[in-house]
Amino acid sequence: MSARPEESPAASATAEPVFHRVLLKLSGEALLGEQPYGVDPERIESLAREIVEVQEGGLEVALVIGAGNIVRGMEAAAAGMDRATADYAGMLATVLNSLTVQDALERHGAQTRVLSAITVEEVAEPYIRRRAIRHLEKGRIVIFAAGTGNPFFTTDTAAALRALEIGAEAILMAKNGVKGVYDGDPQLDPNAVFLPELTHLQAIERGLKVMDTTALSLCMDNGVPIHVFELIEGNIKRIVAGERVGTIISTPEAGSAAGKTGAARPENQGAGSAAGKTGAARPENQGASR
Repeated sequence: MSARPEESPAASATAEPVFHRVLLKLSGEALLGEQPYGVDPERIESLAREIVEVQEGGLEVALVIGAGNIVRGMEAAAAGMDRATADYAGMLATVLNSLTVQDALERHGAQTRVLSAITVEEVAEPYIRRRAIRHLEKGRIVIFAAGTGNPFFTTDTAAALRALEIGAEAILMAKNGVKGVYDGDPQLDPNAVFLPELTHLQAIERGLKVMDTTALSLCMDNGVPIHVFELIEGNIKRIVAGERVGTIISTPEAGSAAGKTGAARPENQGAGSAAGKTGAARPENQGASR
């Protein structure tokens, strides 16, 4: 991650996290750095160092990592490959990325677990929701690999689904080369306007390339805010410390200030709230055994 010292106040490094549990979504391209393909070791080291620092500050962190640096199922399908087969290849690629990031995190002193939605028992645990929650409670960084385990679903949808299952307060979506959400593609349209805040429904209706529609709908229906930001050094710390970075996508509940923040936190919600439907994900209600 490129450093921007002027945007890295010391207060961000020492501030208490405003979240208890988050899910960080990284695209495969975020691991590229300056490489045309694969992973950039320097980028991964910088990323791992920052994730470990915020986790040591008391934040529970889960990750979902894409596979665009290796293979994209939809692009392979467009080139003539069977779509389901292409998506399974993409799932395997996310396992490769997950193991790479796991290794970097552990070199920085973190305890980690990779939980895979497809069976690769020699290198990763099978995904079990209660086990994932228990790992987070024990201070481990959890990496969810292989998407949802089903073809035709993106890692964006996997991120939304896993965030709901573990009771994450927010999804932090790191982007490569753009500071947040724009009303067009800033790499193609120099007049594209940056949008600091919008609702899930606006993102869907305007066709903004933030997440796929399925993922956005899941987050909207369950009140999970999404923080979209540029993956540069210090940005994760600043968001966790409560600073306004990038774009915030949320659907505030009428008359509820909590709707703008961690709506997925079930202990903060009445039974009638949309996010309350995900409250079963909170571990204190479940008696997880591991």
